[in-house]
Amino acid sequence: MNPNKNRRSGCPVACTLDILGDKWTLLIVRDLLHGATQFDELRNAPEGIARNILSHRLRQLTDMGMVKREPDISDKRRFNYRLTERGESLRPILQSIAQWGLQNIDNTETLSDDSVNRSHE
Repeated sequence: MNPNKNRRSGCPVACTLDILGDKWTLLIVRDLLHGATQFDELRNAPEGIARNILSHRLRQLTDMGMVKREPDISDKRRFNYRLTERGESLRPILQSIAQWGLQNIDNTETLSDDSVNRSHE
């Protein structure tokens, strides 16, 4: 990814939001942290992301080096997705967002298998 492309400014908050601040990207990362690996698993998240948006965001995350796309060895027509080390570095950010939501927004809860809140092993 060209770091100067479409920048609003050199502010690190603005630059980070340019990458992660849309409606879907952190939810995709959340699901990858929870163990989703295939397109259909990501597509079936409760928020209901459209196929074309999911494809576009996965491509962006791959281009930025945050997600690795690999052929599925059991079905060569499919691909598996996993976070790279750079993508995994978003875990504490998502942990903080989840904690803030639990503390400040009524009727929120973590997913039953909340691997976002566990450290990466």
